[in-house]
This record gives sequence, C-alpha cells and structure tokens, in this order.
Amino acid sequence: MIAIAGMLAVAAAGAAVLAVRGVGTRRLASRLPPSSVARPDRTAREVLSRLGGTRIGQRLAGPGVPSALAGAGWSVDPARFSGARIVAAAGGLLVGALIPFPGPMVAPLLAVAGARFPLFVAARASRRRRDAIDAEIPQLLDLLAAGSSAGLAAPLALRRSIDGLRGPLATELGRTLDAVDLGARWRDELHALADRAQLPDLTRAVAAVTRTESLGSSLADATRELALTVRAARRAAVTQRARTAPVKMLFPLVFLVLPAFLLLTVVPVLLTTLQSIR
Repeated sequence: MIAIAGMLAVAAAGAAVLAVRGVGTRRLASRLPPSSVARPDRTAREVLSRLGGTRIGQRLAGPGVPSALAGAGWSVDPARFSGARIVAAAGGLLVGALIPFPGPMVAPLLAVAGARFPLFVAARASRRRRDAIDAEIPQLLDLLAAGSSAGLAAPLALRRSIDGLRGPLATELGRTLDAVDLGARWRDELHALADRAQLPDLTRAVAAVTRTESLGSSLADATRELALTVRAARRAAVTQRARTAPVKMLFPLVFLVLPAFLLLTVVPVLLTTLQSIR
C-alpha cells in the first residue's frame, strides 16, 4: 500500500511538471501520430489552467512565480503552473490518505511539499540556466571584441555575436534584439537583460558596451580587457575552491572513512586476539 501511494504521488508530481513544460509530448511526438498527441496535451493544459484559475490557484500564483518561470526559461502561463502545484499537492494528500498511521497526520505536510515541488524544479532549472549564461559571457566578450575590430558598431557586433553562441545567452540576446527590431531602445533592453539575469559579469559587459557606444571609445579594447579580467577572476575562484577541498574532505574522512577502516581491519584482529587468549 505504501509503495502504491508513493508511486501515485510521484506520478502526480511528475505529470504536473511534464504538463507544464510539455516535455512528455515532445518525447512521444516522434512515436505517436500528431492527432493522438495534440489532443491529450491540449486537454492537460486546459485542466491545469482551470485549476490555476480557482481561488486556491490564484493564491498559489504569488508575485515571484512569473520571475521564477522567466528565470527557468519556461514559456508557461502562471495559471497553468499554479494548476500543476495543485495537482502535486493533491498527490501529497493521496499519499497521506493511503499510508497507515501516521500517514493522515503528515498528510498536510505532504501536501505542502507537493505544492512546493514545481517551485523547486523551476528554481533548479533557473540555477542551471544562469550558470549556463554565466559560462558564455567570456565567449561573448571575445566575439564582441572580434566584431568591433572588424569595424562593426556595438549593436551590429552584438547581433553578429549571437551566431557564435549556442546556449541560453544566445536566446536571451535574440529576444533582446527582437524587441529592438520592434522599436525598443537597445541600451534599455540590454540593461533589462542584465537585471533579469542578475549576473555581475553580464552587468559589467552591458555597462562596457553601452559606455563605449556613448563615449565613442574602442569597444574592442574594453571587451578584450574585460574578458581577461573575467577569466582571471574565475580562475582565481576555481583555485580558491581547490584549496578549500582538503578541509571539506576532513569530515567524511574522520567520521565515515576512518571508522569503516577500523571496523574492517582493527576490530577483526582484536576479536581474534581475544579468542586466542581464552
């Protein structure tokens, strides 16, 4: 019974997240006909949207949900995301109802954990995406320096730099340039991108690009120097983490490895010695 309840809860939470992201449909699209895929996916999304439109869903759709979805790179309606949280919470309640004592007592805690599960998935995806964007910043600076050395202005060098990027940073810059094509100011859109990403190196890169364009200074020199500075800072951070690794290894070494070593080597010798003395 406990195993069935756990499987149902995991299935409910996983189905909710897959319905939000649309991953399940994309994986099955190559195996099933288009007509058999479109209708279930549309039905699941409609059900989640209706659940998110209830009072409980509106309460779950807090002010931080849109920013969390944007940080994760998900083009998801907040109402549908709230519906997924309701489904996951229902899965937690189901587990509490099916598990014997003290299952009913911990059912509210399981419901809260289920409601928090989609937020946890979104936060984890957001961290991974931010790390991927941060890893591409030095390459972006090198591409901007190369474009400026070739005689391109800052907006055009930025547009050409997207062709050399293959990650979420290229997607974000593409959205920024699409907004510029629709009439927005490219400086304002770059600053908005830096504010969304909340990455110090990206903020410095945007400041360097806008400053050189305003002052008429060399973009190639500024971005090249900034790329060297960013790489030196990251190299120093990696070196610092490597130096602290032996200190962090002391805890598992003292409390896990050494006791196991003593149990496997010293204790059998002591037992054999005591038996021989008797």
